Amino acid sequence: MPDLSVDPTPFLATDGERADGPLIPMVVSLTFPGMDRGAHALQDTFTRIAFAAVREAGGRPRLVDSAQPDRPEHAALLGEANGIVFLGGGDVAGACYGYDGPPPANEYGVDQRADEYCIAAIRDSVARDLPTLAICRGSQLLSVAFGGTLIPDIENWPLHRGQSPLFIDEEVLLEPDSEISRILGRTRVTVRNGHHQAVATVGPELRVSARAHDGIIEGTEHRSASWVVGVQWHPEEPAANPEDRARIFGALVARAAAR
Repeated sequence: MPDLSVDPTPFLATDGERADGPLIPMVVSLTFPGMDRGAHALQDTFTRIAFAAVREAGGRPRLVDSAQPDRPEHAALLGEANGIVFLGGGDVAGACYGYDGPPPANEYGVDQRADEYCIAAIRDSVARDLPTLAICRGSQLLSVAFGGTLIPDIENWPLHRGQSPLFIDEEVLLEPDSEISRILGRTRVTVRNGHHQAVATVGPELRVSARAHDGIIEGTEHRSASWVVGVQWHPEEPAANPEDRARIFGALVARAAAR
């Protein structure tokens, strides 16, 4: 059975958006190896919610499908961007961060070509000082892009994901002086999480901004760029706190509009 692919059509519509809003490319893979019906439904739903959140904040979201990195319109969108979002998806290939051990037991959806495309786009966006929001897989790629490593499979992950349902509530502790704490207005936040990979080490250009109760890194930020925020959790998950979702995406759009 061939891998499923999310229909891009809903993400191409521009109804209801502000014509003068900042342009926000949304980098996400609409397919990846092993995408089944469950993963297809999640990718479709989460992407729809993220697009709506950017649009509601006054931005103009535009699809960049990292599963098709050679499409010429992608380069044009990234070149004109006022800000950028990297969304979640499959696992990051171990080769991208120097992991040469056995494949993780829970590994799924690895597409190294998409990983390398996203890593290059992250480095370019930070070099151009674009406001950048990186979610889940995106936050892991943010770490890898600046010399960090990942935990390929958290040994004891029930704190961070369920089985049925996959996404669960988890309390995350935010660094008091972090940008994400400023955005959310507190240092403890209950989020929707569902991950088995995580950031292991961060390179010197990043700092840790959030941790789980077991010490797992749940957020990172760039030390010198104006606004680069990575969160391991999913503000675009359907059951996530809608006010926090609006705060996070709203902060990105506001920064992008001010450039």
